[in-house]
Amino acid sequence: MLLACVVSIFTSCCIFGIPWLAKCTPCPAGAMFNEECPNTDSKGNFKRFNCPEGYYNDLASLIFNTNDGAVKSIFSSATGKEFRQSSLMLYFVTIFTLGLVTYGLALPSGLFIPVILIGSAYGRSIGELIASFTGIDEGLCAVLGAASLLGGSMRMTVSLCVILLELTNNLSLLPFIMLVLLISKTTADCFNVSVYNAILHLKGLPCLEGHPEPYMGHLTAGDVVTGPLITFSGIEKVGNIVEILMNTKHNGFPVIDGYLSEKPVLHGLILRSHLLVLLKRKEFQLSQTDVSADIKQKFCSGDFAKRGSGRDIKIEDINISAEEQEMYIDLHPFCNTSPYTVVETSSLTKAFSLFRQVGLRHLCVVPKEAGVSVHRQLPEIL
Repeated sequence: MLLACVVSIFTSCCIFGIPWLAKCTPCPAGAMFNEECPNTDSKGNFKRFNCPEGYYNDLASLIFNTNDGAVKSIFSSATGKEFRQSSLMLYFVTIFTLGLVTYGLALPSGLFIPVILIGSAYGRSIGELIASFTGIDEGLCAVLGAASLLGGSMRMTVSLCVILLELTNNLSLLPFIMLVLLISKTTADCFNVSVYNAILHLKGLPCLEGHPEPYMGHLTAGDVVTGPLITFSGIEKVGNIVEILMNTKHNGFPVIDGYLSEKPVLHGLILRSHLLVLLKRKEFQLSQTDVSADIKQKFCSGDFAKRGSGRDIKIEDINISAEEQEMYIDLHPFCNTSPYTVVETSSLTKAFSLFRQVGLRHLCVVPKEAGVSVHRQLPEIL
């Protein structure tokens, strides 16, 4: 709440304070877009703001205009002398700063329109610099500036080209827009990832690229697995389960029968949420040999259903006495007995494609030796 108030105050100060830095401009002799100058309409291009009668504030005309109105004004070829270069640069800095401050907050705001405004502002500013000796259209430079910033920040090509063509309604701009998008995307790919991927990394959200990296073709799945391996036995001690859940954040665990024997067998995979349900219900047994045949009948499918946000069971909320920690749980009936697996000698590219295309959260990597089945944790790459 406090952060939202601070951002709101900062945004208001910028919007109402920055236009005071711009100079007043006399209204043009001929009416542009058949508009009155100055005007008070929210969609008008000639905002009076702090100027006397017969003058308008070009920076206020951009800031207090609607987004589509501002884009139309900057893209237009009929507004060659309407905006000063200093006002365009102030508008560029203002929108860029507000975009950095507000994006990522829990607010209904995005980046697409601000990026168009930022790119078109610096594109038109450059166009006005070179228009005096090249005769180039400032509106064309604004469109190409928006295309360059969109392509370099978002790394999209075809969809951006279609959107910009629809905005301008000028098919003759297609070759220029395609060339600018190609150059901006290729140049940006040499330095970093797209703005959306960068934000995902900053927020710590897991994300896989759509295609494997070229170097993955030279690695195997066994080259990237990490340890130590955390597993459960088919009939596990309650205390061991509690300790592992308290000390790790893993979402799934392999269940292995005969882990200490020469030929351990992977029985399946059990989820953290299922273990928490079992601990909460406390359907324990006194020994490893005291197996209850009807333990699964004591649960229904709804007990293991995914809960809504904020309603998950937490290990800290479950009270397990010292006596109960010495008991056992039969995990066999609650495992996924057919998890996805790959052999450790499989190509990392193959494992990546399987993980990405099927939408897996866990992938078992098993040794090549016959009769042995083991699961290992894959790192963040998978």
